[in-house]
Amino acid sequence: MNIGDRVRLLHGKEEGVVKRFTDNRFVEVEIEDGFVIPVLRSELVVVSKEETSRFNLVREEAAGEKQDNKVIATQGIFLAFTEDGNNEVLLQFINNTDFDVSYSISEVQKNNHFGIFHHIAPAKTSDKIRHYSIGNLEKWPAFLIQALFYKKSNYSPLPALLKKINFKASTFFKHKKENAPLIKKTAYLFQLDEEQSDLKPETILSALEENSGKTQKLELVITKPDREIDLHIEKLVKDHSKMSNSEMLSIQLKTFEKNLENAIASGMKEIIFIHGIGNGVLKEAIHKVLGKHQEVSYFQDSHKEKFGYGATKVSLK
Repeated sequence: MNIGDRVRLLHGKEEGVVKRFTDNRFVEVEIEDGFVIPVLRSELVVVSKEETSRFNLVREEAAGEKQDNKVIATQGIFLAFTEDGNNEVLLQFINNTDFDVSYSISEVQKNNHFGIFHHIAPAKTSDKIRHYSIGNLEKWPAFLIQALFYKKSNYSPLPALLKKINFKASTFFKHKKENAPLIKKTAYLFQLDEEQSDLKPETILSALEENSGKTQKLELVITKPDREIDLHIEKLVKDHSKMSNSEMLSIQLKTFEKNLENAIASGMKEIIFIHGIGNGVLKEAIHKVLGKHQEVSYFQDSHKEKFGYGATKVSLK
């Protein structure tokens, strides 16, 4: 399973595209309308390219027209190096998106650019570029990749890709991954289109300069939460009978995070989250957030006589 793969939930009706891996257990999946939900890897199955094509063809024929609400894979551009004997690796370009990608790859040495390959890679395809000696890795040039995205059907345009990479032995071998997307081989894999934050230092400085000397009144309304927050889904929504496990988990986690931040902002010293026992997924996700939060002193099981191991007390700094 990789960024850009189309997946289906085993115990739900949703189908979507892999956007990000949050840890060894959870994956962020984009479903219809741009809604991103966290899902256990064990709850996902990759939909093959052949199955997707046949399903879409049948759906379009039944509807009499093309469907526009299908989730489109907008990420999944990789460079991959596969071992090819004689101490060499084969450089490959992987397009695991739903767009056709027109791209070029250049070697950069002392600010001089030497083009080595250009091509239009159709959606869900890969190209073999050239071989490099792994023994001379420290002497490899930098690589400059430029790409434009194209799709015939209705879509939101993507920005052009411009990425420069320098490979070093200290980090190169840490990127080894089995079953690389599309080529299905073990490879040293590097994603070129990882999401970057839009918040840039120069943007912040510009905003500060523009507003310097101006008096602004900021109003921040913080609602102090109850000491005990019940995260059982029936307490959060009126009707959950048609919701999948992933949809319910997403609502529960958002409620937890909102109340945790409000508790911190309002100066509370402790708060209890009632998450139940169930299969332990919600509890584990909550404990993961708490374990990394700077404003959390400690957390522990609470009211065992009442909730068993279904509640967590959080002590705040």
